[in-house]
Amino acid sequence: MTDADVERPRPAGITPTFEDIAELYAVLHPVMRAITGAVGPHCEVVLHDLTTRSMESTIYAIENGDVTGRAVGGPSTNLGLGMLQDEQANHDAFGYHGRTSDGRDLHCSSVYYRNRAGSVIASLCINVDLTAVQNAQAILAALLPADGQSAPQEIVGPDIHMVLEDMIDTAIRSVGKPVGLMTKADRIKVLRILEEHGAFHIKRAVDRVSSRLGISKVTAYSDLESVRSAR
Repeated sequence: MTDADVERPRPAGITPTFEDIAELYAVLHPVMRAITGAVGPHCEVVLHDLTTRSMESTIYAIENGDVTGRAVGGPSTNLGLGMLQDEQANHDAFGYHGRTSDGRDLHCSSVYYRNRAGSVIASLCINVDLTAVQNAQAILAALLPADGQSAPQEIVGPDIHMVLEDMIDTAIRSVGKPVGLMTKADRIKVLRILEEHGAFHIKRAVDRVSSRLGISKVTAYSDLESVRSAR
């Protein structure tokens, strides 16, 4: 036996690689069932197929999808879109704050899987609905601090265009002005934020953004080109 025949242990903290989503699902399916079985019906586990880059339909498998109202064939989230902007970065995240499209708070974690070439092929996401916990705290009069909740990092919706609407809302709020009072520089800031978070990977996103900002599609495309050329 030579050194090449010896299978060496993977370094700690390195996620194993998989060549296709079916191979990964065969490994993760019982894990997904185990997580939801242990945590309960308020815990959703989602496997996103990111091989095709069609972010409107990434959900390959899901357990307890009624937590966010999604099903197989459903969309990615804003974090999936953000991954496309810098695929080589480490996008694994644990214990962050999310929000459903109807305003419920989530406790979330995400792990991304790659093939041997280093391309991201999938993500496994765990979302725990905090409604029951928050209701229990209210009943016990344990008031939640008004400033203790961070802004959501992930926006989860059953339709990719609902995710886009939330991304646009967040970008507009960050400028701090009503749309009617925005200058060109303000609108470009909105476009820059959306570009940085991958919003324009969604089909017809420019059309929707131009409508929300009250500008023509021609102007929106021109301003977006300015944002991209300045990167």
